[in-house]
Amino acid sequence: MKYEIFLALVGFAFVTSVTPGPNNMMLLASGVNFGLRRTVPHMLGISVGHSLMVFLVGLGVAGLFKAWPPALVVLKVVSVAYMLWLAWKIANAAAPGAGREGARPMTFLQAAAFQWVNPKAWAMALGAVAAYVPEPSVWAYAAVAVAFAMVNLPSVSVWAAAGQVVRRWLQHPGRLRAFNWGMAGLLVLSLWPVVTLKM
Repeated sequence: MKYEIFLALVGFAFVTSVTPGPNNMMLLASGVNFGLRRTVPHMLGISVGHSLMVFLVGLGVAGLFKAWPPALVVLKVVSVAYMLWLAWKIANAAAPGAGREGARPMTFLQAAAFQWVNPKAWAMALGAVAAYVPEPSVWAYAAVAVAFAMVNLPSVSVWAAAGQVVRRWLQHPGRLRAFNWGMAGLLVLSLWPVVTLKM
C-alpha cells in the first residue's frame, strides 16, 4: 500500500473512530458509571476486536452476505436485539460507587464480540476495504487493520475519559438517571444504520 493511501486511510480511521456511534456512547456511559480505569478492558476490546474484524472482512467475510443474503437479515435482527438489551442496561445502571450487585463494565471479550453486531463497525470496515485497497491482498488488508489499530484506542479513550470527567457532576441521582436514559436513547437511535445497512 502506498504511503499517501495509508495516510489517507489513517485519517479515515480517525474520523470514523472518534465520531459518535454505539461504541463511543457505551464508553461514555461506562466512564460515568464505572470510571476510566475499569473501562480500559472495554476500550481494548473495541480496538483489538474492530481491527481483527476489518482484517477478516477484507479476507472475505463480507462475501458471505452476497452469497447468502439471509445472513444480513440475521445480522440485523441480532444487532437490534443486542443493542436494545444494552440500552436497557445503560438506562438502569447503578450510581457510581453504588455497587449494584451484578453491575460491571463490559469485558474485553464482550467488547470485541460486540463489533460483529455494531452497524457502524461494519460500515467502517466495509468502507475502508472498498476505498483504500486498490489491489486486494492479505498485506493490504493487514495494513487497513493496522491503521485502525493505531488510531482507534486513542480515539475511543476520549469518550471514556469524558465520562470520567463528568462522573462527579453526575453523583446526583436525578442527573445520573437523566444521563443514563439519554445515553440509552442515543444508542437506540444509532440502530437506524442497521435498518439501512447494505453490503
